[in-house]
Amino acid sequence: ADPAGGDLEGRGEGEGRREASAAAGETAERSPAGGVMTDRKRKIDLDDGGAKRRDVGMPTTNPLTGRTFSANYYKILDKRMTLPVYEFKDKFTQIVHDNQIVVLVGETGSGKTTQITQFLVDAGYCARGGDGKIKGVACTQPRRVAAMSVARRVAEEMDVELGQQVGYTIRFEDLTGPQTILRYMTDGMLLREAMNDPLLERYSCIVLDEAHERTVATDVLFGLVKEVVRQRPDLKLIVMSATLDAGKFQQYFNNAPRVDVPGRTFPVEIFYTQEAERDYLEAAIRTAVQIHLCEPEGDILIFLTGEDEIEQACAKISAELQGQAGSEVGPVACVPLYSALPPQDQQKVFDPAPEPKVPGGPKGRKIVVSTNIAETSLTIDGIVYVIDPGFSKQKVYNPRIRVESLLVTAISQASANQRAGRAGRTRPGKCFRLFTQKAFTKELQEQTYPEMLRSNLGSVVLTLKKLGIDDLVHFDFMDPPAPETLMRALELLNYLGALNDDGDLTDLGATMAEFPLDPQLSKMLVASPKFNCSNEVLSIVAMLSSPNIFMRPKNAQKAADEAKARFSHVDGDHLTLLNAYYAWKSNGEDKRWTYDNFLNGRSLQSGDSVRQQLARLMAKFQLPLSSTEFASKDYYINIRKALVCGFFMHVAHLDPSGHYQTVKDNQPVALHPSTCLDHKPEWVVYHEFTLTTKQFIRTVTDVKGEWLLDLANHYYDLRNFPNSSAKRALEKLVARRKAAGGA
Repeated sequence: ADPAGGDLEGRGEGEGRREASAAAGETAERSPAGGVMTDRKRKIDLDDGGAKRRDVGMPTTNPLTGRTFSANYYKILDKRMTLPVYEFKDKFTQIVHDNQIVVLVGETGSGKTTQITQFLVDAGYCARGGDGKIKGVACTQPRRVAAMSVARRVAEEMDVELGQQVGYTIRFEDLTGPQTILRYMTDGMLLREAMNDPLLERYSCIVLDEAHERTVATDVLFGLVKEVVRQRPDLKLIVMSATLDAGKFQQYFNNAPRVDVPGRTFPVEIFYTQEAERDYLEAAIRTAVQIHLCEPEGDILIFLTGEDEIEQACAKISAELQGQAGSEVGPVACVPLYSALPPQDQQKVFDPAPEPKVPGGPKGRKIVVSTNIAETSLTIDGIVYVIDPGFSKQKVYNPRIRVESLLVTAISQASANQRAGRAGRTRPGKCFRLFTQKAFTKELQEQTYPEMLRSNLGSVVLTLKKLGIDDLVHFDFMDPPAPETLMRALELLNYLGALNDDGDLTDLGATMAEFPLDPQLSKMLVASPKFNCSNEVLSIVAMLSSPNIFMRPKNAQKAADEAKARFSHVDGDHLTLLNAYYAWKSNGEDKRWTYDNFLNGRSLQSGDSVRQQLARLMAKFQLPLSSTEFASKDYYINIRKALVCGFFMHVAHLDPSGHYQTVKDNQPVALHPSTCLDHKPEWVVYHEFTLTTKQFIRTVTDVKGEWLLDLANHYYDLRNFPNSSAKRALEKLVARRKAAGGA
């Protein structure tokens, strides 16, 4: 018997899941002994002892702050005690005490992300070390939204101020302090900490949450922390997953004991379409409107792939339901959720549904339109209906042509089951899958393919080298990446000068690794002082590291294009980004001006904050901030040369037929329609390669063939160059130089 109760996985249509216990003794499948179920699996059955109810003897002073607990603390505590995970507090603490590594499986909504860390704090895993410094608890999340949102919730539950005893660290934002004992962070940030603290000495306990997501950073952390645990007997490691596919984790982590915590779920009825939907976005909008008009109360959760789709769906649903005026239709609040949203907007998903229009009228409904963040990372109460088109955006890397793209891809069966489960949190629910049952069983993979096996590993390899891990082939990856992908990463870093020909980290590489950026952006930034344009390159890198700053609403595309043209630079998009940022700063970041010029104020603010953080890192490594005189003809030339230093492997050449081909790989590409270039330069550097209706290069700038030969001669060594129009053009350049006596 499985103490976690039935999961949606492997169930037939409409069968759903039974309700697992919230109250003591309700689960029939527990073993009478309440001990280890089978030695072979080392799967631990937690019986329902150990939940401490508030009584007269309970302390009234918060040991973390020395202040009296607020009334809100007790109110929240009562709610915490109803979470499935809470009744196992003592048992869990005992298992952690007895074992160095524990694998915990808890369905989304069991309370594991918010409670397990608090159990560890309560059990004293935040003591001062021999050096007098506090050793705390770290909990990693694959997503920024979850790290911020969960930290905020846990600070409230522990009755402390966010940023003091409980905080979060994400890329470009650190809300922690010297008193922080519980730190939520993205998996990538713990990896960065390990660069300067290889044994993670500041922590006595590390919780790797959402392990089933298998992001690149989580997979690297698996190998890293497994080794740290071997070297530090005092360190505890908890690996938490929302899926029951935990056998692989147990095996990898030295047959660690497994703890199953039941979810609190109701049956979910699943509906499929009769035939494939041609336009899943329209189908999702139609289904949401239909549910609101015809189904009983209960909030709706729609899964879409990205910001544009989500904003479009919210606008269309709101517009369509406003047209259904009248007191017989309840009010609707459409709430978007994606990682680029500011924190205060992300919190709106937890707001209650709107009140009825008239007293006694139909109740309001909240419609959350989200990326797969809402699949397992966040639990939103009140959801009764899930609409699942069956897609998400995933990184896909082709090492043969060195192209990484974000593609809209079919999800796995495991993801589809997680999504359906969101509908059964508070009462029986319904999941509308916008694909056929045959597609579910025949076309969807069982599990999501780990990101490690479909990503460009340049950043990962640079991080591992900085961590002192030189033997990449024998690094303990749970799923080792293809040798070709590793070779491509080593080749990239060697060309950038981050690794020497023996594969060892250079001084340049060590500095590049300290910047939380892709290696090409790091190289461009570190090289920029040489061209006397580090101020400008810093601004461009900050803009490229933020969501798109240019808005182009469907109903005002012409006006938006005209506004963008005011910032556009004849030489390309990188310089246009710079112009827009400087214009925003010189207009005092004025909101009205920003809106009138179709710029996204949130993205600009985010870019500005990224710029400040990167400037601090530049200062730390004594990289001067400088600018060429604006009146000089070299002002923009120097910036373009710095771009070439980082992105000489991202170059396309205009062939004699008037089409672009990427250099060396000879992939046919087109300039993306969003470019501000109104001509076709012979050579362009591009920031990204995107696959949509065809192969586009996006964010492009005009560069000179001479610069490629001068600034990246090791890459543009024509003796080892594939035959192409680019090679012939460069050969002509070399010949011209020789004739002019310049070589």
